[in-house]
Amino acid sequence: MNTTPQTIKGEVQSIVFSNAENGFLIARIRAKGEPGQVVVVGSMGQVSPGEMLELTGTWKEHPKFGRQFQVQTCVQVLPATVNGIKRYLASGCIKGIGETMADRLITAFGAKVLDILDEEPQRLLKVPGLGKKTLVKILESWEKQREIRALMLFLQSYGIAPTFAGKIFKKYGIQAVERLKQDPYQLVYDIRGVGFTTADAMALKLGFAPDSPQRIQAGIMYVLFQQGERGNLFYPQDALLEKTAHALGDLDVGLLQEGLNGLVESKRVVVENLPEQGIHDAVYPVFFYKMEREIVSRLQGLASHAVHVKDEKLLAVVEEQENKANIALSSEQKDAVLGACKNKVYILTGGPGTGKTTITRMVAWSLHSLGLEVKLAAPTGRAAKRLAEATGRSASTIHRLLKYDPVSEGGFCFNEDKKLKVDALIVDEVSMLDCVLALNLLRALPLTCRIILVGDVNQLPPVGPGNLLRDCLESGVLPHMRLTQIFRQAQESMIVVNAHRINQGQFPEGATKPVPQADFFWVENENPQRIQQLVLKMVCDRMPEVYGLDPMRDVQVLTPMHKGDVGTIQLNALLQERLNPHGDEVKRGQRIFRVGDRVLQMRNNYDKDVFNGDLGWIVSLDREAETLEIDFEGREVSYDFEDLEELSLAYAISVHKSQGSEYPAIIMPVVTQHYMLLQRNLIYTGLTRARKLAVMIGSRRALSIGLKNKESSKRFTHLIYRLREAF
Repeated sequence: MNTTPQTIKGEVQSIVFSNAENGFLIARIRAKGEPGQVVVVGSMGQVSPGEMLELTGTWKEHPKFGRQFQVQTCVQVLPATVNGIKRYLASGCIKGIGETMADRLITAFGAKVLDILDEEPQRLLKVPGLGKKTLVKILESWEKQREIRALMLFLQSYGIAPTFAGKIFKKYGIQAVERLKQDPYQLVYDIRGVGFTTADAMALKLGFAPDSPQRIQAGIMYVLFQQGERGNLFYPQDALLEKTAHALGDLDVGLLQEGLNGLVESKRVVVENLPEQGIHDAVYPVFFYKMEREIVSRLQGLASHAVHVKDEKLLAVVEEQENKANIALSSEQKDAVLGACKNKVYILTGGPGTGKTTITRMVAWSLHSLGLEVKLAAPTGRAAKRLAEATGRSASTIHRLLKYDPVSEGGFCFNEDKKLKVDALIVDEVSMLDCVLALNLLRALPLTCRIILVGDVNQLPPVGPGNLLRDCLESGVLPHMRLTQIFRQAQESMIVVNAHRINQGQFPEGATKPVPQADFFWVENENPQRIQQLVLKMVCDRMPEVYGLDPMRDVQVLTPMHKGDVGTIQLNALLQERLNPHGDEVKRGQRIFRVGDRVLQMRNNYDKDVFNGDLGWIVSLDREAETLEIDFEGREVSYDFEDLEELSLAYAISVHKSQGSEYPAIIMPVVTQHYMLLQRNLIYTGLTRARKLAVMIGSRRALSIGLKNKESSKRFTHLIYRLREAF
């Protein structure tokens, strides 16, 4: 097929499929110079039968549906022929006009009916059955159609995808084009998915000055959003203005200060003095400011509702559960179980081998024995599965617990207005829980509910904003237990011993070559290319030979970065070639997906009920239908080839993506190429993903850099001090 862009013009005959949310459309058109009807596919916004479209794009041969035109740009033109106008009016795109009324209008006015709609709409009242109320409805709908068409043309002329037209029109109405001409930077604040760079390009084309107040204010918000993506709820003013000046082209500091003052006046940001941290001017996006304060008030609200259970009864229930499980809790463990059961808000933290899982199970069983409705949740599907296995009770992701709903306010069915029916909620892997999801969870809890937060505070902080677990613990005002005792059985594991050594900044100890009796070994090598080869040999040969591990199912390579000799991109390609070189495949850019490949979901997909970090295996490929079937822990999910950007090969994954998961064996390369990301909690998190065997390969210098770097987890939040003030 010719991949050179071409232009075709034709009349829409029928709509095969449309998505009102993103403007994606499959339609049949009759185009000049083309035999029969042409199938066109792409983002075209709201289109109706009878309309004329001028389309730019390329031809493609679909294996199942044949020849199609893939649309890159679309210009909508009003229909010109009588039949086209009739089809357009009868399509239902104009409220008040159906098939019967369309016939009457065409009979009365012929091809001039659209001109009359524009210039002499009162003449339509002569048509039988068309009264004043209907005319008002028709004119309102006609005006809306005209404005959406104008908006799409306007957006396309400035390089903005028509997929945003519906959202923009819904926000701004018939004045959308004028609003954007006055201040295109409003898109940054109002339309999710339109970033500063896109709005800035439009504004500069429209003639906005590089030092205009609108540009400066949007630039400041852009930097604040970037800091939010790095986990910060606020950012110090001086550093914020310095970064903004750099992003916008070294503008005058005075103008930047004026821009910040304007954002304060319009209540987009809050500037607060935080003497406890020695920060004079902390700049919060107003959403984060309110969120941080609301988290405190909701935790306080939960904690202030008394628990009505006598200590004697609780102790008897816990001891009964000990007897049933045939275990004897240590005094530290028993204190933790009792504390979790009798406090409304409780935090349990500890490293590997300290009995966190045992305590969680005992808490769940004891609360259930007290007659409470107990629910269990975790941030990811794999973490929820581990929690269910550990407790013998069902567990779900937080998103599934709250029932994500993109239509509802806030995105969840269970919220401030519709509470969960639960007496006690245990949340595991809370180190991964960002403040946005935490607040949504707290909003859905009735004040009578207990919440037990379980996690390892020394692991990587959440990908999203805030550092909830660490801040709640550091505040010192919430009841908690830091488990420190490593049990004798765990002391025999060098994975556990070395996890605690790394957490103290000490170099790990252990074997230097794979031997069956060892569960940890460190292979020292300074050469990244040689380390790459060692990783391949370990996964494909040594681990299967010495430990009997299945390289496809049991061994997970974890690495700090995506690029470089031992980044995920290179290692995935090489491991795929060694472990799964043959079979049906589909190529997407530089990536190849084959039947049998292990893959990772890279973002939340609520329609498919698959979430960021879920691990699966490709079980079949249908080239005709252009679909893949992927097995996610026993549940098969279908992916169109167009959806494959959501997936990545998962022979090697980043340490961040491994959070909440456990694997029989892990291999983690540590090289100086990764020095930007090397940090103590990253190495610790990677090592603690291993259940039976952990191998670290790399440079002693690189590992030393990481062990010394413990400041990287610090984030700009004020939750610690707000909690101390409130409790």
